[in-house]
Amino acid sequence: MINTAKAEDDIHELMDSWQKAVQAKDIDGIVSHYALDILAFDAISQLQFKGVDAYRNHWEACVSMCPAGEMVFEIDDLKIAAADDTAFSHCLNWCGVKDENGKDNACWMRVTTCYHKLNGKWKVVHEHFSVLFAVESGKALFDLEP
Repeated sequence: MINTAKAEDDIHELMDSWQKAVQAKDIDGIVSHYALDILAFDAISQLQFKGVDAYRNHWEACVSMCPAGEMVFEIDDLKIAAADDTAFSHCLNWCGVKDENGKDNACWMRVTTCYHKLNGKWKVVHEHFSVLFAVESGKALFDLEP
């Protein structure tokens, strides 16, 4: 029988570690959380990223967009469901960069993440970031608040 509370705690730890790696712009730390065959749907650049190498390249591009500023990456309203060797989470993510005046240049994103326990260790097997857009204009809605 699975200890659901333990599995959820493990996922919380994984998410905390991942968040710290993103904030530190630590590419190796970021991708260490992903399964080799991850399928990711990010909000920018491409429709999908297949495999950890493709997603690593994407993270490198994202981090390079904010070389001078501090990475803004806060997880809010994280919910986790876990059972046996599979889990998922959803949250809101305040994502962007601090400008030269210390002001956040960020927006809220929606994030859904799927995990699998592989060789006794939780790994992200699917990640989906999204931003809402106005159908009429086709423009992203970056000013929405939770």
